[in-house]
Amino acid sequence: MRTLMVARSVQQRTLSDNGAAPALRRERILDRLRSSGSVLVGDLATDLSTSEMTIRRDLKGLEAEGLVRRIHGGALLITSRAYEPSFREKSAQFVAEKRRIGAAAAALVQPGDTIILSPGTTTLELARNLAGRTNLTVVTSAVNIAVELASDPEIDVIVTGGHLRGTTYALVGSLAEENMRSLHVNKLFVGGNGLTVEHGLTTPNLSVATTDRALVRSAERVIVTVDHSKIGRATLCQTAPIDQIHTLVTDSGIPEDQRRAFERAGVEVIVV
Repeated sequence: MRTLMVARSVQQRTLSDNGAAPALRRERILDRLRSSGSVLVGDLATDLSTSEMTIRRDLKGLEAEGLVRRIHGGALLITSRAYEPSFREKSAQFVAEKRRIGAAAAALVQPGDTIILSPGTTTLELARNLAGRTNLTVVTSAVNIAVELASDPEIDVIVTGGHLRGTTYALVGSLAEENMRSLHVNKLFVGGNGLTVEHGLTTPNLSVATTDRALVRSAERVIVTVDHSKIGRATLCQTAPIDQIHTLVTDSGIPEDQRRAFERAGVEVIVV
């Protein structure tokens, strides 16, 4: 019992506001952000045995270093504009939000539609919500989405072809772009790594951007499906400027000022 009490006392001193503790706390905060993409002040204060005021001070310091972006009640991780997480990494982040977005986006699909689903964890959730739709044609540049829909007899699946990016299951390159030139669809559902009014929809990868631009050119209506962590940040390559985006489907974590900015730019915003 005495050994346990001593261990707890040491841990509490380690995570206190004295000595080297701030550096240790901030590294713990960054570890949490790398695994989940976002953190809440209250959760961190409990887990690190410190006050919410201390956590807010830590987050302010990390923001000053350009490592995080503070939001109401917490913070989001900021990564290099050229960094692209793997599909596995993205699948573990904002799972509940992506499921809600996928269901809401699927509600925009009507019988008889011809649609494009771009690669992404949120568009995969959309695909999972298309079961039972009739007379539907889905074009996709994602092999995992094609597999998800393959067994549904009411959905005609067209795969663009192209070079497979194994980390994201995306088909990219000149073959995919060439095949899209002859197609015209009602709606494109597209994800991305960043979305702002100034820079539009962006991705860290040039080959993904050029292929996604071909998808945008093939669609009458462009519907962006991203969770709130993508809002307000821009990555390396533009996929679509804001004036080519008709609808944004996102979750309730979107900052109100960002929502108003998108609406002023003419984008319909659906929040779930």
